[in-house]
Amino acid sequence: MSRLLLDLGNTRLKWALHHAGGWQANGAVAWDENVADVLDAAWTGHAPPAAVFGASVVDDARERLVAASVARAFGREPHWLRTPAEACGVRNAYAEPQRLGVDRFLAMLAARADGLAPCVLAGVGTALTLDALAADGRHLGGLIAPGPRLMQQSLLGATAQVRPAHAGTIVEAADNTADAVASGCWLAAAALIERFAARMAPVLGGAPALRLGGGDAEALLPLLATPAQLVQDGVLHGLAVWAATQ
Repeated sequence: MSRLLLDLGNTRLKWALHHAGGWQANGAVAWDENVADVLDAAWTGHAPPAAVFGASVVDDARERLVAASVARAFGREPHWLRTPAEACGVRNAYAEPQRLGVDRFLAMLAARADGLAPCVLAGVGTALTLDALAADGRHLGGLIAPGPRLMQQSLLGATAQVRPAHAGTIVEAADNTADAVASGCWLAAAALIERFAARMAPVLGGAPALRLGGGDAEALLPLLATPAQLVQDGVLHGLAVWAATQ
């Protein structure tokens, strides 16, 4: 059965047509683009999927925009996954399960399906999210902080004197404002990931595998002292795992 999978993130929409365990086609569009036109063009010529499943961390208006594109292209209506208390062997730690971002939950589903629990998952995007997943599928909780780019934007927006003239380079100790801002924010993100992984190690039975996903994961990876695996499209893969049970 073919399925259209939708990952509506804070910065962009990612999609994939999934069939027989692999992507038939996939793509992405940023929210500041003409989303409807991009999707209409991307989906032209593709056979309608048997079902459409979506995971969203954005507002209702953008969900409706994407649903309208799906209806035009395929005559289907998306089924939006709202974070459950448990699914596919992963048990949500939140007392109010729906308060956990569905992207975080699906990243854990993908990790468990890949046989990589116990592990620590870091999502590096607009927000920096951290989650600990035990070998038996228990979510042990996590943290949320601003992502490194948002840290930089927040700092520049809240200060009068910090006005770098150019993009900074990441160094261990900066001798100019541009490098100091870039280095402080990116290294702070790396340090939080390393600290969380270290603090979770005893309850996870030793040094856990570290999975790094999100739009800024590749840029952050070289800054980590802890070995980590870069994960591409973790939310879509988790959504495929969940959709296969429906």
